[in-house]
Amino acid sequence: MSSARIAVIEGDGIGKEVVPEGRKVLEAAARVFGLDLRFEAFDWGCDHHARFGRMMPEAGLDKIAGHDAIFLGAIGWPTVSDVESLWTLLMPIRRNFQQYVNLRPVRLFGGVPSPLATPGVIDFYIVRENNEGEYSEIGGRMFPGMDQEMVIQNTVLTRFGCDRVMRFAFELAMKRKRRLTSATKSNGIIHTMPFWDERFRAVAKDYPAVATEQFHIDILAAHFVGRPSRFDVVVASNLFGDILSDLGPAVTGTIGIAPSGNLNPERRFPSMFEPVHGSAPDIAGRNIANPIGQIWSGAMMLDHLGATEAAAAIVSAIERVLLSGENLTRDMGGTASTSALGQAIADAVSAHPAETRRHG
Repeated sequence: MSSARIAVIEGDGIGKEVVPEGRKVLEAAARVFGLDLRFEAFDWGCDHHARFGRMMPEAGLDKIAGHDAIFLGAIGWPTVSDVESLWTLLMPIRRNFQQYVNLRPVRLFGGVPSPLATPGVIDFYIVRENNEGEYSEIGGRMFPGMDQEMVIQNTVLTRFGCDRVMRFAFELAMKRKRRLTSATKSNGIIHTMPFWDERFRAVAKDYPAVATEQFHIDILAAHFVGRPSRFDVVVASNLFGDILSDLGPAVTGTIGIAPSGNLNPERRFPSMFEPVHGSAPDIAGRNIANPIGQIWSGAMMLDHLGATEAAAAIVSAIERVLLSGENLTRDMGGTASTSALGQAIADAVSAHPAETRRHG
């Protein structure tokens, strides 16, 4: 990676606090590893909606389509409905840019207490289908306000959509421990989930080296709590993946550290990187939010762009800061501020051996 143009959308709530910390760490990594990161800020979100009646400009996607990646904080505020904020900003980006893989690592770091008594080693990935599934726009409402009021929401699975996300999951499993778990509910959802299972078995034939298993979503959620160390890569439909990728980080101590990447693996369009946590209006503006989810998302972005050594240095810095037990935010049992934790990680990146070599 010689240079990269990064579209930055702080968004709403704590997004405005954690994104600057993420940039701070990315800039430290850029100095150490000689990266040319060019950030361009876009003030989209609920504040933009309050001024202009839209979450982003009408031609907003055109403005960021030529960037190499998108670095997003959080979207949502009580003044704008969740439907409006989601479907007029996040969903257009994810779908128009064919970000069909939502990749979410789940890892228990040393120094972060898990709510589980004996968690074991937790280190796995959730691969969530990100463009179709249960989050389709097909459906509607009839007879609103009347006794016979009725709503219909259709799930849409396609062979094309299932196969491409499953192939991504199998390829990821091949690079790791060669174990892949599929989330299903084919015993209760009569059409879509048996089809998901069929496609999983069909794609699996091309990856005989990968051991496969499938669990119904209810028992799979129980295993996430009872036996999280057994998992390596988990692939799931849009809704199931969304739920599991909040539950996974919860058993590692805090959702505040959880990152994600909305990926267009073919790189025909920019991919988007954001923490799993939301905008958290209840703590916004207090400088107490955990910035690690944003910082780790930045590491995922660098890895996607080909700066693998810089990405690894950021994750290593997170490890060292957490293990030290210092500068932890409240969700991890500490008292540090958002900015103090962000600075500690930036300093740890700056202390990377590559920096010593550059100036020694």
